[in-house]
Amino acid sequence: MNLQGKVGIVTGGSMGIGCAIALDLAAHGADVAINYRKHADEAGRIVGEMERLGRRGLAVQADVASFDDAQRMVDTVREKFGRLDILVNNAGINRDAVVWKMSEAQWDEVILTNLKGYFNYIHAAASVFKEQGSGKIVNITSINGLRGKFGQSNYSAAKAGIIGLTKAVARELGRFNVNVNAIAPGLIETDMVQQAPQDVKDKALAEIMLGRLGTPEEVAHVVTFLCSDFARHITGEVIKVDGGQYI
Repeated sequence: MNLQGKVGIVTGGSMGIGCAIALDLAAHGADVAINYRKHADEAGRIVGEMERLGRRGLAVQADVASFDDAQRMVDTVREKFGRLDILVNNAGINRDAVVWKMSEAQWDEVILTNLKGYFNYIHAAASVFKEQGSGKIVNITSINGLRGKFGQSNYSAAKAGIIGLTKAVARELGRFNVNVNAIAPGLIETDMVQQAPQDVKDKALAEIMLGRLGTPEEVAHVVTFLCSDFARHITGEVIKVDGGQYI
């Protein structure tokens, strides 16, 4: 999978799945920009790792929930790197509670970051991709956007919304040779998941047909495939990377 000469943006690229995606794109030849809101040190480390791979890296402080920040980041990447070919929307948060205990703020914060944040970056990148007649958009959703999850009505609603957004934008941008797809991970072994209560992890493991948690790199490899020419006739799809957890 050769991404030489391509430039990408990965939101939430300083940690977890986003970090693995950024590094995998770079390992296959892309120059990659990541955003961060608070984790400047982690973002700087990822940029350093990309540069050690022989690629250009860029960290931009930008809040995905901000429409203006998204446009500023796209403009900055085009100014620094001269182009934009790939957008991976990955940044997200959790504010879990059963619906009768969930506050309005918990609902609004998750929808603003996890759903509107994706729209913000798609809106900023779409005109670029439309004008140049090419582009790749990959949205990270979740199997819980397909099935729902107890205690995550806000998260599940946002992730389900991402699936609808993916399919609608695939229809809108297809005639401009822009591929728009989504990946729905199951439980992935990130630092956040490692800190979860053991009973939560045990319950998830019992659902996974392959008997283990996924790794961020396993999600990243599918993203890279969707951003490559091997996937040029795939659009509007939702690909589960879950070890059979959804079954």
